[in-house]
Amino acid sequence: MKNDIHDLGLVLDSKVKLVLIESWEEARVLELITGLAIKRSHTVYQWTDVDGLQRLGFGADSADAEASQNPEEALKLIRRDMHPNLYVLCDVHPYLNEQNPKLIRLLKEVAMRSEAFAPTLILLSHAMTLPPEVRRYAARFELALPSEDELGNIVRDEAARWTQSNQGLRVRTDNRTLGQLVKNLRGLTHGEARVLARKVIVDDGAITQEDIPELNKAKFELLDLEGVLSFEYDTARFADVGGLRRFKQWLGQRQSAFTQGGADVPRGVLLVGVQGGGKSLAAKAVAGLWGLPLLRLDFGALYNKYFGETERNLRQALKLASMMSPCVLWMDEIEKGMATGEGDGGVSQRVLGTLLTWMSERKEPVFIVATANAIDRLPPELVRKGRFDEMFFVDLPAEEVRGDIFRIHLERRELPLERFDLPALAAAANGFTGAEIEQAVVSAVYAAQAQEAAAAQAHVLQALRETSPLSVVMAEDLQALRHWAQQRTVPAD
Repeated sequence: MKNDIHDLGLVLDSKVKLVLIESWEEARVLELITGLAIKRSHTVYQWTDVDGLQRLGFGADSADAEASQNPEEALKLIRRDMHPNLYVLCDVHPYLNEQNPKLIRLLKEVAMRSEAFAPTLILLSHAMTLPPEVRRYAARFELALPSEDELGNIVRDEAARWTQSNQGLRVRTDNRTLGQLVKNLRGLTHGEARVLARKVIVDDGAITQEDIPELNKAKFELLDLEGVLSFEYDTARFADVGGLRRFKQWLGQRQSAFTQGGADVPRGVLLVGVQGGGKSLAAKAVAGLWGLPLLRLDFGALYNKYFGETERNLRQALKLASMMSPCVLWMDEIEKGMATGEGDGGVSQRVLGTLLTWMSERKEPVFIVATANAIDRLPPELVRKGRFDEMFFVDLPAEEVRGDIFRIHLERRELPLERFDLPALAAAANGFTGAEIEQAVVSAVYAAQAQEAAAAQAHVLQALRETSPLSVVMAEDLQALRHWAQQRTVPAD
């Protein structure tokens, strides 16, 4: 609060007579302005279309409240004021449109006053776009988001409140989970962080790992990020991902570097490989392993027929990802959005430029996991060294890994493993992707149900025999992909 008071004081000292503050924390902003006014011996008035103009602080009055409920009348009163008072207009944005030209002119006249005794007008709303006539006369001010220390104090304060109201019982947690909770509250306002911290604690008087995904989902909904970004609620555990040994080891070595921050924070990876090889599952597993929210960037929803809208959508999505940090940003099948062409009016080139600029300049901890099937469609600017920390190639699973994948999917469907010969199944599934192995298990379950029998080895083998794997159907494409990746990528397994 002290820094906010100091910074707002500097804005007022600049003699700007129109200040715009966009914030969801109206009460906190009014408290900040009132505190600054008391410190400087100024009088503060608040306007709403419900109560009109009212004086804030000691000796509050509403002498002109009824007459000033109309925003135009309120601005006329403010324009006639010959004292350096502060006027806060709350939620006046619905009136600032072309249907109210006189109101905009009054606002401009108040903003253009340069006398030392002229009042200062502060427009306060959750969001506002100023008319072009007054835009250049205004200064913007933003409340500082709470630091990690402040967020930690908020969580401890809510824990103390819970303890006080529950006969001295202490909130159960551990240092690792508490630190994770605090980091995942970043990007929220003081009030929002307090609400979410309270929700986590009051449920069962504990802060556990099970609370983190719920917190991330609530944060996503609170920030209203729906659109080209989607929140992936179910993130896989690495125990649910067969193979990818080197990729798992690489991530394990960098987990603390990413979560703790520093000069060399890991920035992201590009996963290249065959369709159904487990790239998307690996992206989900990164978020699950690191305990971070997973956001998926949908390139299909990104593109818009209107000029400039596609790039604006991307900028908005990347901004929102930064607000959700620390997080994992999953760009699935990135070649569909980044493949350059001559028939799109240069949209793909502008999208590529926007993404590359953000990737090189971002400061927030956003770990990118980009997946691609058709690497030849990606522009060289994106795959050159330095864009990603590493490029991994996800090949068809080896025999031992295929056995692990069978085990995972059989256990997931609660099928007793003693009924199955995993090595024999793994050998029979030579050339199958992880997705194809899962579908073989699913087909075996359906076939067994149709026969009113329990799923067994024979059902799975029959499903494998009836499947033509992608490695056979697209053998030439797979061989070309392997040849490309041999000298350019690191094997994920």
